[in-house]
Amino acid sequence: MLGPTSLPILAVVNQKGGVGKTTTAINLGAALAELGHPVLLVDLDPQANSTSGLGLNPSRARLTVYHLLTGECTVAEAAVPTGVPGLQLVPSQIDLAGAEIELASMSERETRLRKALATTPEGVELVIIDCPPSLGLLTLNALAAATQMLIPTQCEYFALEGLRHLFYTHQLVRSNLNPKLEIGGILMTQFDARTTLAWDVLNEVRRSHPADLLKTLIPRNVRISEAPSHGQPVTQYDPTCRGAAAYRELAHELMERSR
Repeated sequence: MLGPTSLPILAVVNQKGGVGKTTTAINLGAALAELGHPVLLVDLDPQANSTSGLGLNPSRARLTVYHLLTGECTVAEAAVPTGVPGLQLVPSQIDLAGAEIELASMSERETRLRKALATTPEGVELVIIDCPPSLGLLTLNALAAATQMLIPTQCEYFALEGLRHLFYTHQLVRSNLNPKLEIGGILMTQFDARTTLAWDVLNEVRRSHPADLLKTLIPRNVRISEAPSHGQPVTQYDPTCRGAAAYRELAHELMERSR
């Protein structure tokens, strides 16, 4: 659906926190599932915000992405249903924070997630990975497994500097771990059309990365911010709000780009 491989894997990545990464992973997954495309969301962030944002208690998860990385279970064993039909989740919990230390001493430490995702059951059309806000070993595992990386970027002064770092990382991963990794797009988030800064940053990104910048703009929207505290994607929490409409637009745009 989102690429030529049998199982497209989209890593939602940015080394900076607070840019809408988890929000995008949850709501894009929900919007695609709503369109009839079964999605597996992998919460690779020790903060477990994708897990709690979908109404699940991280501390109660029996099997998590930690067990997937250490080879103790398969995707089918770790994945749990969510309140969104067609959207499954491999949950996370705080124990994952210690996984990077454990992974450092393991063989094939950068490709353990890629190996684990090979056990994804038939019927899943897309895997979305919510990466931690860093470029450590967990994120490298995501990029080594992914077919595309989606880069949520907040409309702020240091956006371009962060993008340069991410594109450099993309080239390193392509050269050393995953030559098939493509840029799925740059997504501008928390866009406030009333501010000059938002337009200035958008135009700068458009000039520097014209082929990669997505047309969809995710607006600054209170409903998007409220939805996680209710354990729902915004597409369920307030289906008619601007935020829900924007994530549906994003789902359609990514499908169009892959054709």
